[in-house]
Amino acid sequence: MNILCGIDEAGRGPLAGPMTVAGVVIKKPIDGLNDSKKLSEKKRESLFDIIKENCSYHIVTTTNKQIDELGLSLCISNSIKNIMSNIKATSYLMDGNTTFGIEGLDCLIKADQSVQEVSAASILAKVTRDRYMKDIAKEYPLYSFEKHKGYGTKAHIEAIKIHGFSELHRVSYKIKGVNS
Repeated sequence: MNILCGIDEAGRGPLAGPMTVAGVVIKKPIDGLNDSKKLSEKKRESLFDIIKENCSYHIVTTTNKQIDELGLSLCISNSIKNIMSNIKATSYLMDGNTTFGIEGLDCLIKADQSVQEVSAASILAKVTRDRYMKDIAKEYPLYSFEKHKGYGTKAHIEAIKIHGFSELHRVSYKIKGVNS
């Protein structure tokens, strides 16, 4: 019997906050799954609990400090290996175009739109990260993380220019007009 674990990440590109990688094995079919970026926040939130109730899953969060220290690729690779050691499956599929050299991992571009397990992983990763950013925004009100979740919006870059970097910012990232 083939048991597929779908893997996807959220938070690869933001200027602040963690990156979250999730792995999911679906036990029962779930209606409405798609790439998390193609779903409304409300739909992602409603699917989040359904996925957790009907799937085996593992979520790994990497801090901004770990990303600055180790680099994004190594952090993604370490997260995938962590998932593969915690979820037993016969095959592992990640959205994207690289396996990061990990034996036993396959990749497929747009898998988050075409493979339910990867769609579910996409949703778990995004909702987990977004909830964290909304919550932590209370501690960093000058940056409005609850609005942009740490991504490089014009308002976020302006806040960095005015207030400097917070403890949540990825200082290894080059930001045009700030530290480029």
